[in-house]
Amino acid sequence: MSTSIPVRHIASRDNPDYRAWLRLAQGRPGRRDARVILEGEHLCRAWLEHKGPPPTLVVGESALSLDWIGPIWQACAQGRRVVLQNNLATVLSQVEHGPAVFFVVEAPVPAPPARIAAGSLWLDRVQDPGNLGTLLRTAAAAGLRQAYLSEGCASAWSPKVLRSGQGAHFALEIYEHADLAALTERLDIPLAATTLEQAEILYAKDLRKPCVWLFGNEGQGVADDLLERADWRIHIPQVKGVESLNVAAAAAVCLFEQRRQQLALMVQARAARRKQG
Repeated sequence: MSTSIPVRHIASRDNPDYRAWLRLAQGRPGRRDARVILEGEHLCRAWLEHKGPPPTLVVGESALSLDWIGPIWQACAQGRRVVLQNNLATVLSQVEHGPAVFFVVEAPVPAPPARIAAGSLWLDRVQDPGNLGTLLRTAAAAGLRQAYLSEGCASAWSPKVLRSGQGAHFALEIYEHADLAALTERLDIPLAATTLEQAEILYAKDLRKPCVWLFGNEGQGVADDLLERADWRIHIPQVKGVESLNVAAAAAVCLFEQRRQQLALMVQARAARRKQG
């Protein structure tokens, strides 16, 4: 019969584990440290749902009294459970007045597929963590299951991106440092890039079948060499005299226009089956 690992208490800011966790929380991991820190109820529950118990649970003393901590505490009984002195937990937290609950985990590194035949998100040098997290969250909500991030993108597992993604990381396979130009050789579906030049209007395009959506840097857009490889060049029509949409907003418009078309096709197919039956 398995038994729980003894709970550890940390009260010193000089503790080496605490110092390492603080670097993770501040987005300053060591060169060889592949771990990430998840903070808060939502992210921790999402990890439990998709990945199971983490290697390490860290809880501030005061957080132990919260009702929702109990099930998480029990679920992590076979791993390391650490209780932090409140003042240390406050410094570790990146969320103002948030409950000090953290998972310390290894960032998943999935093996890329030999061929790309499923709808996915490609990001070229998206640098803002808030934009990146929102893009991942939008992609997951629209039904995509893969995201490829080029060199120059913000770190997908940084604390700011994790907070902005709100658990989307665990519904996606995320491939960082991707050579997008080389990956075009693996495509079995069209590559769609957003641009203003020689582009089709989004709402006139048949998007019912899967494609790869490519979105570019906040200031420069998609790199020219990638844009040349796109099968579809698409733009979002908007009124004149207004600044173009930010990359996260543009992606939401495109991805949910595709989802609208796909759902409309499903509704039509169901209606046809009912009529035949």
